Amino acid sequence: MSKFDFNSFDLPVSEIIPSVKKVLSDSNSLIVQAPPGAGKSTLLPLALLEEDWLKGKRILMLEPRRLATKSIATRMASMLGEEVGKTVGFRIRFESKISKETQLEVITEGILTRMMHSDNELSDVGLVIFDEFHERNLHSEVALALCREVQQVLRPDLRILLMSATINSEELSQLLDAPVIESKGRQYPVEVNYLNPIDEYHIGEDTARVISSLAKSHEGDFLVFLPGQGDIKKAEAILRKSLPEDQILPLYGQLSPGEQNRAIQPHPAGKRKFVLSTDIAETSLTIEGVKVVVDSGFAKSNRFDPRSGLSKLELHRISQDSADQRSGRAGRLTAGHAYRLWNKGVQNQLQGFRTPELMEADLTGLVLDMMAWGKSDIREMTWLTPPPKGNLALAEKTLESLDAINEDGLTEHGKEIHSLPCHPRIAHMLLYAEEHDILGLGTDIAAILEERDPLGPDAGVDLNLRIEALRRFRSRGHSIPRIKKIEKVAQQYRRLFKIEPENGSVDPWQTGILLAYAYPERIASARPGNNAQFQLANGKIAQIGHRDDLAHESWLAVAEVDARDGMGKIWSAAPLNPKDLMPLVKTKEVFEWDRKKGGLVALTEVRIGAIILGSRPLKNYSSEKAQEAILEAIKEEGEFLLNFDESVIQLINRVNSLRIWNQDERLLDWSISGLCESASEWISPYLTNIQKNEDLLKINLKEILTHSLDYELQQELNKLAPTKLEVPSGSMIQIQYRKDGDIPLLSVRLQELFGMTETPRVNQGKTPLLIELLSPGFKPVQLTQDLKSFWENGYFEVKKELKRRYPKHEWPEDPNSAEAVRGVKRKS
Repeated sequence: MSKFDFNSFDLPVSEIIPSVKKVLSDSNSLIVQAPPGAGKSTLLPLALLEEDWLKGKRILMLEPRRLATKSIATRMASMLGEEVGKTVGFRIRFESKISKETQLEVITEGILTRMMHSDNELSDVGLVIFDEFHERNLHSEVALALCREVQQVLRPDLRILLMSATINSEELSQLLDAPVIESKGRQYPVEVNYLNPIDEYHIGEDTARVISSLAKSHEGDFLVFLPGQGDIKKAEAILRKSLPEDQILPLYGQLSPGEQNRAIQPHPAGKRKFVLSTDIAETSLTIEGVKVVVDSGFAKSNRFDPRSGLSKLELHRISQDSADQRSGRAGRLTAGHAYRLWNKGVQNQLQGFRTPELMEADLTGLVLDMMAWGKSDIREMTWLTPPPKGNLALAEKTLESLDAINEDGLTEHGKEIHSLPCHPRIAHMLLYAEEHDILGLGTDIAAILEERDPLGPDAGVDLNLRIEALRRFRSRGHSIPRIKKIEKVAQQYRRLFKIEPENGSVDPWQTGILLAYAYPERIASARPGNNAQFQLANGKIAQIGHRDDLAHESWLAVAEVDARDGMGKIWSAAPLNPKDLMPLVKTKEVFEWDRKKGGLVALTEVRIGAIILGSRPLKNYSSEKAQEAILEAIKEEGEFLLNFDESVIQLINRVNSLRIWNQDERLLDWSISGLCESASEWISPYLTNIQKNEDLLKINLKEILTHSLDYELQQELNKLAPTKLEVPSGSMIQIQYRKDGDIPLLSVRLQELFGMTETPRVNQGKTPLLIELLSPGFKPVQLTQDLKSFWENGYFEVKKELKRRYPKHEWPEDPNSAEAVRGVKRKS
């Protein structure tokens, strides 16, 4: 590569390149914030290629999307006057264009973790650039965590550069201990306009009508952001009629490369373009000619539900940083306009930054990656945002069901799964298919599962229909939309395993058993009755339409089912021969506490997941197993199973009050839910011979919890937070301690306090009690924390009102000197 002159390109990022070079020559981490169109994704990486600290090593730049990866690599190569694959190359899943000359590789985010498993110190890499990091994709979070570990342990010379237009740079700077350089200049101004909100149930139609109106008052191309393919098609149908002279072009991930390029490049005859896009066009891509952005304000994301183990595509409002990214598309090449289809009130309610995908994603692949990396507990790694514990636990459970991990870590089978470039479920299925000589079928199924359904829901749920359509395409050239893309993925899998395609008839039960190995928790057994309902091995219930061909099957392997509460809906499945399931049948001892049945249940069950094929009572079992079941029940339902009576509540409140009042770290933060969660630490010795609900209710919680405190703390508790207080009448009155360290309450009849001039206190005199003065009939009369003031003022008003009602009781003129009495004073 000849010397590159970045100053010859009139891009705003040029101003900060000297500063970036200086920082990276002195330190190993940097954050660059630059607005859309500044040139950070193209000019800046090229300008760093000849830095001395690179020492001949490569630059890797991570992009969140495949389309942007190829587009940016092509753009940078053209800036150097070269073809892609020389100085600048790209690498995406199943496709790469690099050579020995390649110094700068643009790659999709998931590629880096694969590279690091074969070279865990990235020995020939000098700089890793995370472009558009604000998207906080799962793979970028993982890659950054790994790169930081390499940097801290093996390669302090490895540089990390984070780049984005909209990013919480202050927070990231603190977390990474990295300086921030900001490029101020947007290349062209964008006028942002707010319009009336659209109906979220008619997003495509409402957006199209707004565009039809705006098209009359604006020249130039339009970029329109819509949440999904369905909305794009609805808008496209309307705009083709209302704007017949213009070109209406969709842009989303499932389109072929050629169709995507048509949307990005100018129209060859100069026609005006209206590009209807998902958030694929939100960052990195430059769509030639765009002067107007119309933003629906919505997006669709896969949200993982750890309760069901399934991901669900959900419609949601975008965040403010996403809205800014979209608006910025109008100012890439000229001054522009952005129209937001929501008002300023909605804008103020939008979340500032998008939620990291790590918080909402299926973490199965992540856990497997980290296990292969040598991290047995990824919770110990340094994360910008720690992954949710529930999702991690579910990922580990999934990998156990695939025989990928066990208590010792990654299994040999797990290593084989990890070696394949796909989701662990798909890899497990492909390895089973290879072992049973049905790999041709396995590769077809893998491709269909990874891509969009080529037939749509009206064709029925049977996956075999999709396989037949794919094989017809291969043998006869009969094509339907999306089938070519599926065949391209299947071809990549066949190339990986070095096999030829199969176009013969499909054995539907073979499809079923392969799906069962990919999704063992979704093996489904028909429920009694002719209702097309199925019990899944994960415990969920789902159904198929009554007229579907698979509605009357006894067993199904389910590939896709939605995560609805209650009754789920099966979208994709295949029939199963129950004989094929024998290797998956397990005999298991089950111990659980069933509150409705009255206590401990101990059974031997023959089952596939949650599908019980048979059971019998277990007569002889260890007390440890029973205790584990009881403790688990207490965690989930302890509030109802244990006797948290008023005496226990008072003990909890006393402990918490002292902890809060005195900042005493020796005292734990007690709550009913917290005590149930940590029950194994304090109640375990008292769970012997517990069989029924009644046995649990008889346990003396107050005594057990008191003795869980050491002797010194018990003494302090009794001294500083006594349960009772002696009043002048000689009565011992219960003190009511309240939640969260609120002022304790003493409810006492007024006559019993005659002669007490100062408000009583606890906690070594630091905490006054709230006195609830009662009438002789124990009715509340007044609340006070100043007893002296009450005797001087409030008492006489109370006396006037109550003396007629309680004439036999004492109502002295001077309550301070009067004798306190419990009831009616006896006559001498």
